[in-house]
Amino acid sequence: MDDVVDLTGDGGVVKKIITRAKAGALTPSEDRPMVDVHYEGTLAETGEVFDTTHEDNSVLSFELGKGTVIQAWDIALRTMKVGEVAKITCKPEYAYGTAGSPPDIPPNATLIFEVELLSCRPRKGSSLGSASEERARLEELKKQREIAAAVKEEEKKKEKKQRLLLPPVFKPSWRPRKVKEKGREKPNSCLSFNNLRNIFAA
Repeated sequence: MDDVVDLTGDGGVVKKIITRAKAGALTPSEDRPMVDVHYEGTLAETGEVFDTTHEDNSVLSFELGKGTVIQAWDIALRTMKVGEVAKITCKPEYAYGTAGSPPDIPPNATLIFEVELLSCRPRKGSSLGSASEERARLEELKKQREIAAAVKEEEKKKEKKQRLLLPPVFKPSWRPRKVKEKGREKPNSCLSFNNLRNIFAA
């Protein structure tokens, strides 16, 4: 199965799956339009990062289909599953168009996002209780990501330590050291062929 999909048929929104979701993972729908994502956005032309949640390990939450994000996101996230990580390439007409979004995004810019869908859920009311629950849920998501990042960093340290403990590869490149004696050079006497011959002859 091809992991690269043209979601709009005109190359306007192209998705490449980086990490697949687990079997049975949920997908955003009319019943579950609220999504939480972790992402990083770069300019296709220069590779410059213009926006990211990686620096502070934050989570972006929004409702699909309400125009709160660019059109490319509304299209792409509906095709993703919870736990999936995808690279989404967005042409200007599905992003910020001819106007751009100064000062970070120039006019007619093609954008590339790496997006991880953390969760999708039903729409909730805006009461004080639900807002409090929402904050708690986001804090828990952030905590989980911090723990996962710490575990990943610890694994990297262990791998590095393991590499340092490995014995060096032996290279038979030794040659006798030359020393001077009475105006001429000769191999170091303790390692010379003559001494070795005398030792074995004894």
